[in-house]
Amino acid sequence: MGSYAGEFLARAGIGRLTIVDGDRVDGTNINRQLQALHSSVGEGKSQLMSRRLLDINPELQLTAIDRFLLPDDMLDLIRTQQFDFILDCIDSFKPKLTLLEMAYKEGSRVVSSMGAGGKIDPAKVKTGDLYDTRDCRFAQKVRKQMRRRGVGKGVWTVYSDELQTKEALKYTDGSNFKRSFYGTISYMPALFGLTMAAEVIRQILGMPKSSY
Repeated sequence: MGSYAGEFLARAGIGRLTIVDGDRVDGTNINRQLQALHSSVGEGKSQLMSRRLLDINPELQLTAIDRFLLPDDMLDLIRTQQFDFILDCIDSFKPKLTLLEMAYKEGSRVVSSMGAGGKIDPAKVKTGDLYDTRDCRFAQKVRKQMRRRGVGKGVWTVYSDELQTKEALKYTDGSNFKRSFYGTISYMPALFGLTMAAEVIRQILGMPKSSY
């Protein structure tokens, strides 16, 4: 989602943007990530997106952080940068919980992506407060943990109420806080990303949050 959200914001004329990604392009990313090509396998995702975003808008004030953020890093970044919005595109559970908790407690405005894996129906994509999401297993898990951490309403989300099939679930070696994942079709992360960008732009323009 992050690559698409970043690109749509840049093309909309956002003046200042910070991107954070310590990952490298893998061949398995080619089906769904904007910067993933056969020619870019092995390259840093943040560096690839930096070149692309600055090619779209050379006047963009862009900060690229090429590393995985630890909890203390997240808090320091939120406090020092004072972002207008934080777009949470993390797909690893524990880092996502940490970012959302810290952003909420620091009073930062957040648009958070729930799980797009295993979903194939674009008509099922919704927006709404985390506590108003429905039929999204990932959002349900996040909501449960946020409640335990004292996080209330105010985390705006993009999610899908389409239920995945069990066959779509795959398991990993547990690296980078990720134990499992759902296979992902090409267009769903793009749709989540563009919806996140739209929510930010609407709020910057003073329009009400969309809820559908």
